[in-house]
Amino acid sequence: MLENVMTRRNCSVKVKLTVKSLLSAGLVALAAVLPQLVHMTLGASGGITWLPMYLPVLIGGCILGMRWGLGIGIASPVVSFLITLAFGDPMPVAARLPFMTVELAVFAAISGLFSKRIAQNGWMAFPAVLLAAVSGRATFMLLVAIFQAVTPFTPAMIWAQIQTGFAGLLLQAVVVPFIVMGIKYLLDKSEK
Repeated sequence: MLENVMTRRNCSVKVKLTVKSLLSAGLVALAAVLPQLVHMTLGASGGITWLPMYLPVLIGGCILGMRWGLGIGIASPVVSFLITLAFGDPMPVAARLPFMTVELAVFAAISGLFSKRIAQNGWMAFPAVLLAAVSGRATFMLLVAIFQAVTPFTPAMIWAQIQTGFAGLLLQAVVVPFIVMGIKYLLDKSEK
């Protein structure tokens, strides 16, 4: 979506890279900070219920496209882990990190596939987020099923967590598309 706007404005490659890099860094930072805020206010179960790291990742995919979104999806849990590890309480925990990294990469890549369509019709953010959420959670479940012999997770445990997170996914399925449509509106308005 953002690529389309910058192309229409004849932005140079340097400007495009700078804008995308800064926006990506901001979204990764938000993905690291937001879970901390949720955990401080709602406790450890708040993260499993509201899935705060998913919000910036989905927004990044929708706005920046698949490649940049994929970078945000991969970087977000890794950066969060490294920052929180420095304080002694890593989040996500080490055992969950590889699964969550792949899951968020899928979230970002799928939502990013819709970026050009969202640029044409903001309402396309709804199917983008829904398909990304289903694909990402299914990927997490599949990976746990494949690697359950070497991980502390079981498919039943992850299915219970997925069910707990339905409220967060439902909220994001509404909130993220409206945020993306709002950004699209502002970008379109600034072009006129």
